[in-house]
Amino acid sequence: MDRSFILLIVLASTSVAFAQTPAFDPREWKGAQAGPPTRVLNLGSPHLSQMSATVNEAMMAALLDKLAAFKPDVITVENVSGEQCEHLMRYSGIYPESFDSWCSAADLAQKGIGIDTPAAAAEIRKTLSSWPAQPSPAARRRLAALFLAAGETPSAVVQWQRLPPDERHIGDGVNKDTLKLLEQVGARPNETYEVGVALAVRLGLERVFLVDDHTSDGVLANEGPAFSDAIRAAWKIAPSPTATQENAMSAALKTPAEMLELYRFINLPETQRQTIQADFHAALGQQTPELYGRQYVAGWEVRNLRMVSNIRAAFGTHPGARVLNIVGASHKPYYDAYLNLMHEVELVDAETVLK
Repeated sequence: MDRSFILLIVLASTSVAFAQTPAFDPREWKGAQAGPPTRVLNLGSPHLSQMSATVNEAMMAALLDKLAAFKPDVITVENVSGEQCEHLMRYSGIYPESFDSWCSAADLAQKGIGIDTPAAAAEIRKTLSSWPAQPSPAARRRLAALFLAAGETPSAVVQWQRLPPDERHIGDGVNKDTLKLLEQVGARPNETYEVGVALAVRLGLERVFLVDDHTSDGVLANEGPAFSDAIRAAWKIAPSPTATQENAMSAALKTPAEMLELYRFINLPETQRQTIQADFHAALGQQTPELYGRQYVAGWEVRNLRMVSNIRAAFGTHPGARVLNIVGASHKPYYDAYLNLMHEVELVDAETVLK
């Protein structure tokens, strides 16, 4: 027998010998928790800011009706928290463009209320721990100002929109600069505001949780033109037919029913599979000397794992809650896979909710 062939057999058997099956699968404890499971709905969304169609409250009404019927207690959105923005700014040498790309300076809000991001975050936690069922307008204005100072603008807008219109004025930490900000934010369509904030206001929630992560940007710190060219080439290997259909549906949007149908299509399991097959699976198997595709997938996995960790933290003190996570469609399959590993989580079928 050829010696090289024998060597291959030995190496293969050695590899199998070193492979390990985990001693524990977290899913084995499904149903072992005291009380009901935490029901988690992951909603894949198009990025509404990129649409040519008019996106307003009326256009989103049919979708919001379906989601309101789910009655989430906790809502998360794909935005970077003020806490992480502070980190990205302090470590700009590691994340040279991340703060400018994903964060907004909270200087004006902090000047108006007289405290910085950490202090504002601490006061928010203390305030909400004893928040009354019927807070005064002054308390809501103060909380809105705190959320702005903490870099949590979507939650500031939740508080502002829960105020009667005649109570949306300067005072209690809101000055003319932050008043202008509160009135203008969300003017450009965005699923954070058109879906997450709108739903929180409708359901009487006090906040939304910002769970995006861009410390994952540090995984690809040395990327350059060659990396970008390689990933674009991977995307051309086997383009997804569902992406073409999604683009056509987006371009033709005219009614709330068509918007709801777009969300239904995006959240179908087969649409999800084709989307990530054409993107991350193609990159994973791409042959380049540097294995750029695998580096790209590494960054994506790190980002989703950290986002899911942030989600788990958001409902950690709400066992048995109903949780709605609103996120770009390519994240949803990873959300589903990773959150399904959590002992107490029961995934909710988006297709059923949107039916």
